Amino acid sequence: MLTDKMISEKRGPVGIMTFNNPERLNAVSMDMWEGVVEILEDFRNDNAIRVVVLKGAGYKAFVSGADISKFENERASQEAVEKYAIAVDQAYDGIHSFPKPTIAMINGYCIGGGLGIAVSCDLRICADNARFAVPAAKLGLGYGYAHIRKLSNIVGPSFTKEIFFTARQFNATEAREMGLVNRVVPASMLQAYVDDYAKTIGGNAPLTVAQVKHTVGEIVKDPADRDIEKCAAMVKACFDSADYAEGRKAFMEKRKPVFKAR
Repeated sequence: MLTDKMISEKRGPVGIMTFNNPERLNAVSMDMWEGVVEILEDFRNDNAIRVVVLKGAGYKAFVSGADISKFENERASQEAVEKYAIAVDQAYDGIHSFPKPTIAMINGYCIGGGLGIAVSCDLRICADNARFAVPAAKLGLGYGYAHIRKLSNIVGPSFTKEIFFTARQFNATEAREMGLVNRVVPASMLQAYVDDYAKTIGGNAPLTVAQVKHTVGEIVKDPADRDIEKCAAMVKACFDSADYAEGRKAFMEKRKPVFKAR
């Protein structure tokens, strides 16, 4: 890694990406955005990794947004601003388009860019102390179409407007009511819960999981942009796979299947 502010770990089928800037509530700097892309590329190319967990160091925050203390150096010129924007978009897009399941494990603050990272993931599991917000309307910032659409695809137009219009912080219960998070668990249980959740996903048939992830991604696209043929091809690949045979055999033998992604 080019920075110690991003940590990559591998535990069996689970890859873990940690935003390691706890003294600034895991606020993200330029080198951290670039680190996201670097870690994802490694996880993508490692066939042993079947699910990825994104988390923040410590217990106070997932990611509290961009590291404003770095802006003087990282966004001082128009050229630097454009370079920074490209790095952010590459990180978001890398998470959102990642072919394997991604889980945001959210402790404490998930603000601005942190929420952008979370909604780029497939699943969001948070502690009961989590806080969510997009403070753009308090700063006069504009948000691009793609970023707003990701949030709207999850919580719907009305809640998206409420999140942006009020710019206030929402607690974990409110986030669950909006559909922003999949699960809320006590903070003391979050790590164990996510570990178990990730291992469960990692033990399932990778071709099936990848096919469903791709198909859901097509569903939320505009109809003209959907690749239905690829969805059908991925379904066929599941039925043609050795994993399908293994799944049937394991069911008959009353044992846990061993999938090999082929």
